[in-house]
Amino acid sequence: MDANLINPFINATNNVLSTMAFVKCKVGKPYLKKDDKAKGDVTGVIGLTGDSNGTIAVTFDQGSILKIVSNMFGEEMTELNHEVSDAVGELVNMISGQARRELEELGRLFHAAIPTVISGQGHCVTHYTDGPKIAIPFTTEGGSFTIEVCLES
Repeated sequence: MDANLINPFINATNNVLSTMAFVKCKVGKPYLKKDDKAKGDVTGVIGLTGDSNGTIAVTFDQGSILKIVSNMFGEEMTELNHEVSDAVGELVNMISGQARRELEELGRLFHAAIPTVISGQGHCVTHYTDGPKIAIPFTTEGGSFTIEVCLES
């Protein structure tokens, strides 16, 4: 997959989390993901249509999402609950929106569906397209999370 399609998601993630939750992220090396097993406890998934079809998934471990949502809400969150799930859906929506704006500036037009949130240890994230699944790991002071971008070739 072209790095020009991945970089907007990295940029959007850093921007959304620093602006909305005052969280600094350190991006790891992107890799080709071979399985469907989520690398965390709660995942926001959003479908894309347009220049190509695909999905974006953002999977947070419990420590990272509780720190992020605590910062967003201005109160300490201590457990994964409905409010945290709603925040995950909103975060993936904001990341998708900012990335799609950057992609549009590169001449690539995408439209997003409504996000879905999946939670639980050992859950799976299925991407319903034939494209490669590029995973981008991030670390924060609270824990880690991974973005998966899967777009048809």
